[in-house]
Amino acid sequence: MSVITPLVPRQKVPSLSVPLVGGGTWSLADQSPENFTMVVFYRGLHCPICGKYLKDLDNKLEDFAKRGVNVVVLSSDSEDRAITAKEKWGLENIDLGYGLALEKAREWGLYISTSNGVTSSGFEEPALFSEPGLFLVRPDGTLYFGTVQTMPFARPAFAEILGALDFVIAKSYPARGEVIDHTNP
Repeated sequence: MSVITPLVPRQKVPSLSVPLVGGGTWSLADQSPENFTMVVFYRGLHCPICGKYLKDLDNKLEDFAKRGVNVVVLSSDSEDRAITAKEKWGLENIDLGYGLALEKAREWGLYISTSNGVTSSGFEEPALFSEPGLFLVRPDGTLYFGTVQTMPFARPAFAEILGALDFVIAKSYPARGEVIDHTNP
């Protein structure tokens, strides 16, 4: 497996393309949002916290659209597991991708975990799966905001992201964290 390399604000993000539950393929290269594409990586069907988190996003999807933000949610789950997750969690509006290759997850700076067996949801964790991440990508394919986690807990709240979007869009606030070599900015 490759080494995790963090993404850098104002730099191009890796390519990304995944099949969608219900058919078709979602590709970052095909996105042309007014302001951002929000890419939300989740752990998979086995994660009950993911279900609650994504249901909150599903309920706020129209609020993101009003701010010119396209949204995709994806995991390394198989198609069958993704279909079950969408049904079990009542996700009615989200584009839900599946089959994320772990090498691609690494390119995005995501952490990879091993299975702990059956979770409290009654579903078994895959042998290997990616941990959560959330990224806002500008229409030019550069990173605006990114967060990755080693655990399913304490993810960025979508209501807070919406509030932040109102500010950054109104103020044309630049992406921060762009300095790669602090000794030679």
